[in-house]
Amino acid sequence: MQYVLVGVVVLAIAWFVTAPLRRPREQADEGERQAARVTELELRKEAKYREIRDAQLDHASGKLTDDDFRGLDAELRREAVTILAELDRAQAQARRAES
Repeated sequence: MQYVLVGVVVLAIAWFVTAPLRRPREQADEGERQAARVTELELRKEAKYREIRDAQLDHASGKLTDDDFRGLDAELRREAVTILAELDRAQAQARRAES
């Protein structure tokens, strides 16, 4: 009786541990696509932040006039907000794909 109980416990543990391997491949592919999308958007966000910092430095050094800086800064920040919104959506989708 003890051997049967040990066997059942071992099988339950094996079933639990191998659950990710038994997931449908489409679901795994979707999770990978979502993770790649999140990574891409993170990179775009960091690049946009660098552009904003560069514009601030150019303005501080006198390379951009006040009017030029205001227009460029507003445009860059709008683009950053768009990227952040896309990133939020992609992260939510990635979380749903993981579950």
